[in-house]
Amino acid sequence: MRIQVQFDLGQPVYVQIMDQIKAAAASGSLLSGEALPGIRPLAEQLRVNRNTVAKAYLELEREGVIETKQGRGCFLRDGQTRYRKAARTEMLLPQVDGVVVQAHHLQIGGDDLIALVRERVEYFQNARQNTKG
Repeated sequence: MRIQVQFDLGQPVYVQIMDQIKAAAASGSLLSGEALPGIRPLAEQLRVNRNTVAKAYLELEREGVIETKQGRGCFLRDGQTRYRKAARTEMLLPQVDGVVVQAHHLQIGGDDLIALVRERVEYFQNARQNTKG
């Protein structure tokens, strides 16, 4: 699992770390029981303070995403299959909210916005099928 942060996003680094770990869990690229990178090595890799990584891990533990095993490190908590769908949906909410607000400002109604989303979903599904076949 590779974590990257962007300092110019306006989003706290610890939140970026949390989001990427949740995304890895949601996508299945991080499996239940799998170890997360150690706090110190990850902080060095990202060039951030160790407390930033520790805060991300602490928040993930509070949310029930990971668990800390004393002397062994942090691991993705078992049974995260229910978490996967909720995490994927939660990750999309800010973008969806942004689109809805932008559509409102552009005076695009809900039905037109939904039609546009359906159109784009079909476009990408067709593009994916064309690259496979």
